[in-house]
Formats: sequence, structure tokens, C-alpha cells
Amino acid sequence: MSAFADISATGASTGNRVTNAIAMASRRTGVDFAYLLGQAKIESSLNPTARASTSSATGLYQFVDQSWLAVIDKHGSEYGLGWAAESISRGSNGRYYVADPDLRQQILDLRKHPETASVMAAQHAADNKAYLEQRLGREAEPVDLYLAHFLGVGGASKFLSVHDRAPDATAASMFPAAARANRSIFYDRSGSPRSFAEIRHRFA
Repeated sequence: MSAFADISATGASTGNRVTNAIAMASRRTGVDFAYLLGQAKIESSLNPTARASTSSATGLYQFVDQSWLAVIDKHGSEYGLGWAAESISRGSNGRYYVADPDLRQQILDLRKHPETASVMAAQHAADNKAYLEQRLGREAEPVDLYLAHFLGVGGASKFLSVHDRAPDATAASMFPAAARANRSIFYDRSGSPRSFAEIRHRFA
């Protein structure tokens, strides 16, 4: 069903399996291993079956349902998941769906499979990297990729283009919703808004 070897059969611990999966994804996509490992640590503490209580986010990289269906639709067939990609459709409202509920669940459960989750996270990061580099006219660094994961690629593009022009400007006024949801990132302990440069430095 999948192009990946089942490493768990060798008796490797979950930790080894996860690290091996991330290393394989890095090799196959060219996305920085340290970035992918760091992101998985932040998102799930390297737990392949982690589940968020507040959203549909699941797995090593905490993909929500829609983001997962989008990345499988785009890249699944490159990794032996043509059966999954072919069953995903996109509605006129832009949302991805799978007509068969059992098949939909099967596709969503792939988020708990370290090899699949890692390579899809790497592909997603590579897509974001290409988009940001085109917009910014410079190389996207690992911290920029994490900002794309955090703010969405459109938000990160906006954030970084202002950062590159006016690093000392305050970010909260331009990202009011993100700032409300993540006060500790956009404001310091005394409640003063942080600059674009400070926020990016903290992410780095």
C-alpha cells in the first residue's frame, strides 16, 4: 500500500523509527534534517500518535485534516500513495474532501505513520521554501520555514518582507489575530510589543 519499508518490524524503538523516518524524508526532499527534527520535537515531542485537544491536528507534525488532505493530494502519488491522492477531491469552496468516509479515515490515519508524516512535512516545507524564496528574492532559512508553518505561507511571506525592510517595526499591529492568540510571542513580559527582528530571532 505504501512505498515505505515497515521499520517497526525490525524491533527498532519508536524513537529510532521516528529519527530514521525524518532522516529519510530529509534525504528524499533536500529539506534540512535539523529543521524537520526540531519541528517534530516542538509539534509532538516526537510522538507519532500525538493528538491536539483543540483541533484535528494529529501525528508527528500535527497536520490538521485539511492541510493533510492538501499535501497528500499534491504529493501522495510521488510516494506510492496514488490510491489516496486519487480519492481526494476539492470542492468549489476550496476545501478538500474524500467521498468514502472509511477511505477518508484511512488517509487521515497516515498522519500517525512516521515515514509518511515525515516525508509529507518535508514536501510541505519544500513547497513553502520555494514560495518564500520567489517572494523574498533571497534564500529561505530554517527559521523562515518555521514561520511559514506558524503563520501560514502567505502570513510568513508578509511577515518576512516587512522584516527584511523594517526589522525594528512592531509586528502585533500587522498581525492582530496571531498576536491575540500568541501573546507571549508578540509581546514581552512587560506587555511591550516585540519587533519583527525580535520575533524572528526568538523563533530561530
